[in-house]
Amino acid sequence: MTDTPWLPGTLLRRIDETSRRALLRLGVERTAAAPRVLLREGVRESHVILLDDALAKVTVAMTDGRQALIDVRVSGDIIGEMSALNGEPRSATVTTCRTSKIRIIQRSELRAFLRGHPDAAMELAGIVANRLRTANRRRVDFAAHPVKIRLARVLWEIAAAYGYRDRDGIVVDIHLTQDELATMCGVAEITLQKALRDLRTAGILATGYRRMLVRDAAALQRCADTP
Repeated sequence: MTDTPWLPGTLLRRIDETSRRALLRLGVERTAAAPRVLLREGVRESHVILLDDALAKVTVAMTDGRQALIDVRVSGDIIGEMSALNGEPRSATVTTCRTSKIRIIQRSELRAFLRGHPDAAMELAGIVANRLRTANRRRVDFAAHPVKIRLARVLWEIAAAYGYRDRDGIVVDIHLTQDELATMCGVAEITLQKALRDLRTAGILATGYRRMLVRDAAALQRCADTP
């Protein structure tokens, strides 16, 4: 298991101990039941939310009125940073998946913190860049690549950001339904099921209750990078 409560790739894991303690002193701590909307798409507001002990899903509204899952956020992540930085309305809705401990931080507090902790500011900038890159690549993937590549890339992104290594491979303790994973890949659930079955048969992936194990990371990367 990881040596901190926060998963790799999250802001609280990436910053140093001094910055981490300073950030955790900011704002107001709250407990949010599930499902609880933390941020709502289209709303103009500027605070950020630090996920102290949480699991949340990021969704956007589709033209037919349904909500499409585009990402997940976990303990140690920050959400709402784009609106805090550029003043624009929320670009997505974030909803808790379980009872979660969160910290609500006002824009002025965040900016003062970033000025006083330039290393943390650089880490946050890196996280924002990674999220934008992921969103852009998924748009390209939906138009240009077959299901196997889309699925491999989504799985690899999740494993690389939130997984931890044990003797059997990379473990991801994030519960996603097949329907939600299909939405992230832009395919029908029945199509996703076949692609998942192929990865399991090849010994690349194992799935269980509320967890996923990447048995062969190199093979998954090859699938993700195949033109």
